Amino acid sequence: MRQLRRAFTLVELLVVIAIIGVLVALLLPAVQSAREAARRMSCQNNLKQLGLSMHNHHDTYRAMTPTMGENGCCWGTWQVLILPFMEQKNVSDLYVNWGGTDATGPRYGAAPNTTNVTNNRFKAFSCPSDVNNTPIAKMTNHNYALNHGNTGNGQQATLNGVRFGQAPFARAEIGKKLGKRLAQVTDGTSMTILAAEVRQGKGSDLRGFTWWGDAAAMTAYLPPNSSQPDVIYTPGYCKSPPQNAQNPPCTGTPTATNPSMFASRSQHPGGVQLVMCDGSVRFMQNQVAINTWRALSTSE
Repeated sequence: MRQLRRAFTLVELLVVIAIIGVLVALLLPAVQSAREAARRMSCQNNLKQLGLSMHNHHDTYRAMTPTMGENGCCWGTWQVLILPFMEQKNVSDLYVNWGGTDATGPRYGAAPNTTNVTNNRFKAFSCPSDVNNTPIAKMTNHNYALNHGNTGNGQQATLNGVRFGQAPFARAEIGKKLGKRLAQVTDGTSMTILAAEVRQGKGSDLRGFTWWGDAAAMTAYLPPNSSQPDVIYTPGYCKSPPQNAQNPPCTGTPTATNPSMFASRSQHPGGVQLVMCDGSVRFMQNQVAINTWRALSTSE
């Protein structure tokens, strides 16, 4: 007598495939969530390192770094000055003409600064949840900006009824590479933001281009991950959707009531990460009350 070999029927095979599909669908979000948790922790570590480095700079020079040089946007930012305290002194030493002018030497976008410094990408300044970008030639974007307070980048005395409450960072003192002292943060170092996340602009969008003075600072006038646009001084460096769907909203036409400013933004679900002036790292939800958020950015 011939034995019959049992095999799967077509229906049984389809059922097994469907079950596997359901299991994969259930598993993928968990895997993605675990990966984001790891990226978020790495970002927290970066901010913690930034906070510790700023304190080491303060211990060495009795002051924190300024946001940029006394002459503004284009001859160096805090990112160059903090590198020696992040085991990158050899790179920082190669930067030429920090705080100068066109009459005294090159800008951040000219050799040898591009060759030696601003073409470099630093892991400690880059959040792994974001996508890295080089907006101009090979110069790099990054993800952390210093706190310029609760109005615009220019630290306007008032902005649409919001009074500037001072900030822990500003331009350099005249003739120096120094910023403010922690003693000037009279609101308390645990209650004042030192630095916060920003999104890297994609394409030629300059958000996150922290070698450049304007993008080296964020303000808390807009809430975290705001649906309102950031304001860049010229349309050419603002690539708002639909020009580039990967970018958050922005405008390149600043006005007196809507001046240049960059909100804190991130790719983390639900909020942004920041480091306080005492070195502690926090996660701030998008739904934070706007007055609370602005108060955390003021230093008095």
